[in-house]
Amino acid sequence: MTQTPAFAPRTDWTREEIAALFDLPFTELVFRAAEVHRASHKADEVQLSTLLSIKTGGCVEDCGYCSQSVSANSGVKATKLMEVQQVLQRAAQAADQGSTRFCMGAAWRNPKDRDMPAIIEMVKGVRAMGMETCMTLGMLTPDQADMLSDAGLDYYNHNIDTSPERYDQVITTRTMDDRLDTLSNVRMAGINVCSGGIVGMGETRADRVGFVHTLATLPEHPQSVPVNALVPVKGTVLGDMLADTPLAKIDDVEFVRTVAVARITMPQSMVRLSAGRESMSEMTQAMCFLAGANSIFTGDKLLTAPNAGDDNDLAMFARLGLKPMAIELTPAQVEAQRMPKGCAKLEAAE
Repeated sequence: MTQTPAFAPRTDWTREEIAALFDLPFTELVFRAAEVHRASHKADEVQLSTLLSIKTGGCVEDCGYCSQSVSANSGVKATKLMEVQQVLQRAAQAADQGSTRFCMGAAWRNPKDRDMPAIIEMVKGVRAMGMETCMTLGMLTPDQADMLSDAGLDYYNHNIDTSPERYDQVITTRTMDDRLDTLSNVRMAGINVCSGGIVGMGETRADRVGFVHTLATLPEHPQSVPVNALVPVKGTVLGDMLADTPLAKIDDVEFVRTVAVARITMPQSMVRLSAGRESMSEMTQAMCFLAGANSIFTGDKLLTAPNAGDDNDLAMFARLGLKPMAIELTPAQVEAQRMPKGCAKLEAAE
């Protein structure tokens, strides 16, 4: 009789089970998360990713945390979609600085069909450099997801942000179901899913339980799970509401708990420390790495928010004995890079 591996992925987690993990003594929770992490990942390697805003501001969504919303009075000016060559130049710089994944974000509710040819060229160009590609463009139709898949897109980011119960207190211009529909379209197109959320928005632990539960019970776990700490931006709904209050920054221990629970419930996913890291102490980040985080965004800026910076990260890695993760391609993956993903999917079906 074949036994199920101790840390095999499950999609049948209950909220009660996840709440029980959050309630564990802190050291016990981190220890369990570290065990799970080491069963599927190298403990001393962290993936370096770079995020570029390829179209900034002017978004019609009213996300309460976002400085790029037209509803915000944050001073962020709307820009047009960057030229393809500009994006590829930035990608080349990121590769030179050690990034293995290049993420491109556009402040849209959803991309227009007229924008897709340029988007496709960006994906192909970055992929040709040997880096993994990721896009976050808002909601996608099935046809748009297929186009991105055929271009070779590796990952698509679409965060669920918070728990289903709290969602409409953060965003009113779309629903959690809209988010999940896009994730389904991405998954059906054969693109890896990148989906996480933001903590420190004044939510309760029960909301954090609901947030992790939603991700951990998807038909397939997201291959990447970004965990953001809210950066309160003046002029945004949440930034103004939480500024100068105890809720403006999530407790470091609770943040590490969230990372640890994400690692335990989604053992094979990449768990990424994303926005808010510039305000975290080095020891808090170290605890996150111990608890299973194995990906960060590098550089001085994340879309419009500040970030820790490459030099600070390299110095931290040296002190902690960590090293950047390298992409290890199998012969099949090398061959797949020479053809559009649509061709690969067709061959696999034959």
